[in-house]
Amino acid sequence: MAAAWRFALGGLAALALTTGASGCSGMTPGDAGPEEGAALPNAVERPSRLIGDGSTAETGPQPRQPKPRRLGPGEKPPQFVVFSWDGAGEDGQKLFSRFRAVGRKYHATMTYFLSGVYLLPYGKRELYDPPRHAAGASDIGFNDVEGVRDTVRQLRGAWLEGNEIGTHFNGHFCGSDDGVGTWTTEEWMSEIRQAESFVKRWKTNTGLRNEPPLPFDYSKELVGGRAPCLEGQHNLIPAARAMGFRYDASSIGGRQVWPRRTGGIWDFPLQDIPVPGEDFETLSMDYNFLANQSGITKGDPSLRDEWGDQMRDGLLAGFNRAYRGNRAPFFVGDHFESWNGGTYMHAVESVIKTVCGKKGVRCVSFKQLADWLDVQDPGVLAKLRTLDVGEAPKKGWGRFLGNRPAASHASTRKASGKDAGKRDGSDGKARRADVRRAAE
Repeated sequence: MAAAWRFALGGLAALALTTGASGCSGMTPGDAGPEEGAALPNAVERPSRLIGDGSTAETGPQPRQPKPRRLGPGEKPPQFVVFSWDGAGEDGQKLFSRFRAVGRKYHATMTYFLSGVYLLPYGKRELYDPPRHAAGASDIGFNDVEGVRDTVRQLRGAWLEGNEIGTHFNGHFCGSDDGVGTWTTEEWMSEIRQAESFVKRWKTNTGLRNEPPLPFDYSKELVGGRAPCLEGQHNLIPAARAMGFRYDASSIGGRQVWPRRTGGIWDFPLQDIPVPGEDFETLSMDYNFLANQSGITKGDPSLRDEWGDQMRDGLLAGFNRAYRGNRAPFFVGDHFESWNGGTYMHAVESVIKTVCGKKGVRCVSFKQLADWLDVQDPGVLAKLRTLDVGEAPKKGWGRFLGNRPAASHASTRKASGKDAGKRDGSDGKARRADVRRAAE
């Protein structure tokens, strides 16, 4: 069994073996889940208690969850990698189902940040009352009934395979006038409540009464999200904590160092990573490679392969300097989009294939990472935070973590927002542009 992880299946073992194996790299190949096109697992197979209108159900603990333990003295930390998807939904591109299959194949558990309006059909759009906007407004599209059905089916299967369903909130409002960066804590709380309500009432809002429920209570399962455009974290954090979140993934310009809490919850930022062939870095997200390569308009088709290779190699460079250095968790953000002919989707799939089977690597969700961090000795985490980007312990992990440090955070390096735009001990270069995500 892999270091620092054990799988806890409990009384759900028999079911879990039939519903997919998207766990950590400690899973065995024989645990592979159903192929695409096979019958999706559903909540009827598990003891269930319907919630509300039957859109969701309490069915017991989530399958395929690793049970974390504390690092032993001198033990090298796992290399965590989190692949996450903003605005997760299934449309004609079928990228949600594609990457569920990728996760099963390469034993990668992921975080899917669901946009609540993707479970709200256009005809019911006025049920959404966004902060600082008219009822029914949204900067991303609402769904149709069939789109809701398709998305719910993917969410159901993804959760049963062990993936996390987080939130990308709802209307995706950006900008300095009335975007999420201007919202108060109370407005963020309203947005979160509405995101939950659209998930918990999709049957009422679509009329799809005969579909199986989502096999989880979203109010309990929802423990983190990523804000649209990576804006508004300052006022989001207290709202997120009040709503029971355990982490937030909305900050930008993070350095590849071990995470810390902010406002009482874990801060998991997108990270600055190298852009091969350039003298700058950019955020570890497909949109940022798109923006730096071709802008948000359609690029030259003859350059698509080159752009995809550049993103793939940039992600691998970021991964390798953590894997060979301080072992800080590596975060990758993406969208179910076919920008520049789908070259970024090919790049991400290639990275998943390359890294998730490596020794000591755990491709997990943000929730699973938070679980692991929560059980660690605070002093050990504090010591891990003293390692800079790409910095391995000079005398090896056995010496570095051989003796338990005092449970104090006094010795940790403080990385402020200002520091994030400066350089990180790898090549002395700053990233070209603070490119926030402005579209789905």
